[in-house]
Amino acid sequence: MNIVILAAGQGKRMHSDRPKVLHELGGRPLLAHVLATAQTLAPRRICVVYGHGGETVREAFADAAVQWVLQEPQLGTGHAVQQALPHLDPDGPTLVLYGDVPLIRAETLKPLLEAAAQGSLALLTVELDDPAGYGRIVRADDGRVLRIVEHKDATPEQLRVREVNTGIMALPTRRLAAWVGSLQNDNAQGEYYLTDIIARAVAEGVEVRAFQPGAVWETLGVNSKAQLAELERIHQRNIAAQLLEQGVTLADPARLDVRGSLACGRDVHIDVNCVFEGEVVLGDRVYVGPNCVLRNVRIAADTRIEAFCYLDGADIGANCRIGPYARLRPQTQLAESVHIGNFCEVKASSIGAHSKANHLSYIGDSEVGRNVNVGAGTITCNYDGANKHRTVIEDDVFIGSDTQLIAPVRVGRGATLAAGTTLTKDAPAEQLTLSRVRQVSIANWKRPTKTPK
Repeated sequence: MNIVILAAGQGKRMHSDRPKVLHELGGRPLLAHVLATAQTLAPRRICVVYGHGGETVREAFADAAVQWVLQEPQLGTGHAVQQALPHLDPDGPTLVLYGDVPLIRAETLKPLLEAAAQGSLALLTVELDDPAGYGRIVRADDGRVLRIVEHKDATPEQLRVREVNTGIMALPTRRLAAWVGSLQNDNAQGEYYLTDIIARAVAEGVEVRAFQPGAVWETLGVNSKAQLAELERIHQRNIAAQLLEQGVTLADPARLDVRGSLACGRDVHIDVNCVFEGEVVLGDRVYVGPNCVLRNVRIAADTRIEAFCYLDGADIGANCRIGPYARLRPQTQLAESVHIGNFCEVKASSIGAHSKANHLSYIGDSEVGRNVNVGAGTITCNYDGANKHRTVIEDDVFIGSDTQLIAPVRVGRGATLAAGTTLTKDAPAEQLTLSRVRQVSIANWKRPTKTPK
């Protein structure tokens, strides 16, 4: 079986320099959704016909196992399929998909492929209340499909037909080659319409079978930013429905955005306005508070993420408490029962079990042990203007507020750093280390005042 994906359109109504099929839906390019569906059907060959933004499209899918076919110039859908013909296996059916129709489902396509494998030409059609702009399905009195008439070429009577062509079809490849080769461009657009092969199939006595999807939204394409936004909401609604079906509690299914993959354990609770990007895994009983962004994060069971947190590339253990207003950056690893509080940031660091940094602290390029208390306003000074350096804080350390640790530096096990310390040398284990300027009070000192103008 072959799959041809037509992805050469310019998308003028998008008003963008980016090729249309590279605009994103759910955090992935439109074409990526179509390719993912195509691959689930296990085709022998996938041909992507590209045109506008050619190399940009190819570069975006450099690792895709597809045959790229350039359509230049773009002379219609029939012409596009004709470019792909030399790369198709003639002995199996060919399925035609579109790079800007991202929500089509594999289960909808399988009946078309089965019909085409039996020698029929299979169409996917839908009935629309407002079919303006779509090609109409013309049927005989007995219900047989006779042809497809494009909107611009339709008669007033044909324009009243509500059943329309989606463009998606499956058909025997050997017949496809002959039909496409006979196409003419004597129409309002001056293009070679793939839909014209329907009438040719009927003339040759080939059965034309029409199938309909489970939902109209599967067949909706993207031609404008408004349509893209509409499909984004449909896509997110579908994801929310799946999560609810799996037992996830969503405070408001309409206020959730998954831009990648989200896997949830049992009794997960997600509050409003949360965004999940890349690959996110939430363990059992994880709570995510409102207005959080989680990107490429793994969170173990019973952890609570409070409101307004931004977590990126972090691996978070069980029973942790994060936020509110916390930021975890890539290569952050938290063991179980770690507390990262409000306005704290952690980057490229590991923090051991039962340690906490509850207020206004920065921990970067550090190894923090177990049962460590990081006082408010503590920062690791890990960057010297050219290179990053590591800080090591061993188990059971207490760090007082407003402490600066000038890396590279090590704090020994059980050490205490007094508030206000600027640590430039290693701190010995089990000792108090402090560095403070002697406090002085100046009598008769006068605060400056503004000079009168």
